[in-house]
Amino acid sequence: MKCVNDFRLHLAGHELVPLIVGGMGVDISAARLALEAARLGGIGHISDAMVPTVSDRRFKTKYVAEKLRKYKHNVLNNDKAEVQFDLARLAEATALHVGRTMEAKKGPGLIFINCMEKLTMNAPRETLRVRLMAALDAGIDGITLGAGLHLGSLALIEDHPRFRDAQLGIIVSSLRALLLFLRKNARLGRLPDYIVVEGPLAGGHLGFGMDWAQYDLKTIVAEILQYLAQQGLDIPVIPAGGIFTGSDATEFLESGASAVQVATRFTVTNECGLPEKIKQEYLHAREDDIEVNLVSPTGYPMRMLKSSPGIGAAIRPNCEAYGYLLDSSGHCAYIDAYEREREARGIDTVFSVKDKTCLCTHMRNFAIWTCGHYTYRLKDTTHLLADGSYALLSAEHVFHDYQYSKEHEIRLPESSSPLEVGPVRRMR
Repeated sequence: MKCVNDFRLHLAGHELVPLIVGGMGVDISAARLALEAARLGGIGHISDAMVPTVSDRRFKTKYVAEKLRKYKHNVLNNDKAEVQFDLARLAEATALHVGRTMEAKKGPGLIFINCMEKLTMNAPRETLRVRLMAALDAGIDGITLGAGLHLGSLALIEDHPRFRDAQLGIIVSSLRALLLFLRKNARLGRLPDYIVVEGPLAGGHLGFGMDWAQYDLKTIVAEILQYLAQQGLDIPVIPAGGIFTGSDATEFLESGASAVQVATRFTVTNECGLPEKIKQEYLHAREDDIEVNLVSPTGYPMRMLKSSPGIGAAIRPNCEAYGYLLDSSGHCAYIDAYEREREARGIDTVFSVKDKTCLCTHMRNFAIWTCGHYTYRLKDTTHLLADGSYALLSAEHVFHDYQYSKEHEIRLPESSSPLEVGPVRRMR
């Protein structure tokens, strides 16, 4: 019986463990986590979600405060059209985030950045181009294009000197989405270097409607593999979403995938950027604690813990400080929902906003607990401690469990130390 370690991903002249830790924002797939994946011979992602905010947290910069000072006069105005990001500051923040991470990289693996098209920032093309260009300038090994079709994203960076040598990949949830991307970018003569196929059981924003449960990752992956074979295209296909054990991963590798992308099990590692209290929320979660809802202003369905404190919270839109989801007209669906409820309830009345959430503020404060479908199984990967909490794991422990486990077994940490190898549980 094979395990993940019997396979290798060949990418950019590298021979890699075919295991990719997916990008989770805001700073959940923190630099520490990505660096561990690279050190161990795989691929780690950082995220460019709200990168000025991440820079302030990591490097004590003042980008958010600076932006708020500039637009503070507009705080009570529903029209956010004038609230613009300083592109030079955005480039600086991206350079810090990416550059410091790349400087710290050790080992044979790679570091990629997950770039979300839905971070429109009141100037979709301009801000996206700056983020992409700055990441390439700072030496990122690769860019994974997600949260959108990215039909025009490659054209934004076709003049960059690293356009041909940096690894550029796309996340899709259907063959149709892949075909749209390939046709739109055909004139560039630049195929994606890899394709992440994200299924309906993934965490956070989904590439499906509320009928997500009707879809199956294995079926979608098979359709894409068949299409690529028919076209003679040798592009690595990387399934993602719901791959909980090393044996789950091996089944995809045996069926023709080049690697797998995983995330959920790394959310409860020491290196993950989530606060420890929230990691315990994930570990204590039951299956019925997880929901897919439409509270995101992006319009995409989103999977999260239904106890997330940001759900229903009516906070004043904080676009002057953040504003990462403002469209090209300075509009966000949460502003509409907030104003509707405020007008209905009265300015001095405490109210809630059930249908949308201020994703920028709540993600920054770790108040929207996005998670994968199998988050409720995390408690079975570690030990319950005497104080009622669960032992956190090391990223190395989880990585190696994926890499070497067979027969759907999960290797537990030693009860005395979550960093040591212990007994196994079989997971089905």
